[in-house]
Amino acid sequence: MKVVIVGGVAGGASAAARLRRLDETAQILLLERSGYISYANCGLPYYVGGTIQDADELTLQTPESFWNRFRIEVRVRHEVLSIDRKAKRITVKDLAAGKIYTEQYDKLILAPGAKPIRPALPGIESKKIYTLRTVEDTFQIRRAATENSCRSAIVVGGGFIGVEMAENLRDLGMEVALVEKQNQLLGQLDRDMVSFIHGHMRQNGVHLFLGQSVRGFANADQKISVELEGARTLQADMVILALGVTPESSLAKEAGLALGQRGSIIVNNQMQTSDENIYAVGDAVEITHRVTGKKTLISLAGPANKQGRIAADAICGFKSRYKGAVASSVLKVFQMTAASTGINERTARALGIDYEKVILSPASHASYYPGGTVMTIKLLFAKEDRRILGAQIVGFDGVDKRIDVIATAMQANLQVTDLCDLDLAYAPPYSSAKDPVNMAGFMGENVITGKVKQFFYEDLQNLPQDGSVILLDTRTAGEYRQGHAEGFDRHIPVDALRERLEELDPKKPVYVMCQSGLRSYIACRILMQKGYDCYNFAGGYRFYRSVRTEEQAAAQAFPCGMEKNNYTKKTEG
Repeated sequence: MKVVIVGGVAGGASAAARLRRLDETAQILLLERSGYISYANCGLPYYVGGTIQDADELTLQTPESFWNRFRIEVRVRHEVLSIDRKAKRITVKDLAAGKIYTEQYDKLILAPGAKPIRPALPGIESKKIYTLRTVEDTFQIRRAATENSCRSAIVVGGGFIGVEMAENLRDLGMEVALVEKQNQLLGQLDRDMVSFIHGHMRQNGVHLFLGQSVRGFANADQKISVELEGARTLQADMVILALGVTPESSLAKEAGLALGQRGSIIVNNQMQTSDENIYAVGDAVEITHRVTGKKTLISLAGPANKQGRIAADAICGFKSRYKGAVASSVLKVFQMTAASTGINERTARALGIDYEKVILSPASHASYYPGGTVMTIKLLFAKEDRRILGAQIVGFDGVDKRIDVIATAMQANLQVTDLCDLDLAYAPPYSSAKDPVNMAGFMGENVITGKVKQFFYEDLQNLPQDGSVILLDTRTAGEYRQGHAEGFDRHIPVDALRERLEELDPKKPVYVMCQSGLRSYIACRILMQKGYDCYNFAGGYRFYRSVRTEEQAAAQAFPCGMEKNNYTKKTEG
């Protein structure tokens, strides 16, 4: 049996290695258009920023190492031009020699990945505009940033690559602006949760231009100008285009394979395309989202690796099945970490899912052990069957392991209340006896059983300010003096609440806020048992302050030295 694999990296290289482990007699040929077969594509931004110093560390396998270990033939700089399905033959171009030849196959695996989006904007062909996909792209950006006296960069696009590149270019000491068409970065997070990331990036010197589209580019002396809607223009030494990716499915389309959304390749649960002899894996394929049950595209390394393994199993006669993904992801943003799994509120609303949510701000480990930091967790679950729909976590430490626990619970079809019973490892340097994941379960159970009623940031604007309701802050006097939510003029510390109940009219609903949501929950339990109609603010004042500050920041204009007029004035001075 001869198996030809088109494309390396996560999906293709994983399929090749798995094939050899399953079948020592198969003839396996891997063709890769770039000069590198298997590389750490998620690590590319960190080579640009200098965190990864040795370029060789980016290369996980070479053609030589693949041959020595697996006896798999690898040809880099070879591009597959077409597929003849009837003849089971592909046409290949050796890019180094310029030679075109054909190869027969018994089974074919397509792992072409996805390509960066380059919109048809004026000036898009400027040599000062870069995209990041391959190791070669990385070297080019690194040279441009370090060898050409680059001191400023504009990143267009606020997804994974855009945020990572902004951080790494700042690590090089460059002035960085990030332009995003939507009113927030990182679309996998809800806007309230990403407010923490926005604030942190601004603190680290990244100029954010949110809700602003790019109209075009123009070379200007040694600079490049980026024209935004509204006649605003930025100038910098280079531009990183990070507008997302689209499936690289041209080969599949020309071969007549069935395609799905955005031109992705349709596969079954064994990664088999509409041609029984052709399989496809990775960023180019359409898969099932395990929460929604709908077809989707998920461009992440984890799913691609698993798909490569399953395609190899299928070719060798094993009955492995790909069950879909919940799109778990984690991202370093300077000193912070942002992670998510499943779906967010926007998606739940768009799909008409009746859901509930809890928001909490637990410590990363026991509060009495030095070095603990606060994280914010937002967890969604379905009202009907209590299944976990998704979670988002932003913080400094311990974020990754909590999102993995929740993702695992989702894969196991646990209900939100099952999180209460998870027996998780505890020691003061790592967690608390009641882990943040347990706490999320406790809160979900309290909501389900009616032990607490909640209100949220989006509800604040509708709360009456005419005295018909009580807006109560239960923090300490010192905390209250440092700031409180608008309208929350009644202040009674939770520890004094029982003795001061006569100050609250039992006929009026009470909306309670504290720093994290814990003390206000305790206050609500006191009040509810005394007959009050009480509501606890989800997330606490800390959450309120982050979202409120971001709303105020987004409403203001933030000039920076990279704006064209400012730059011109500085030059003339």
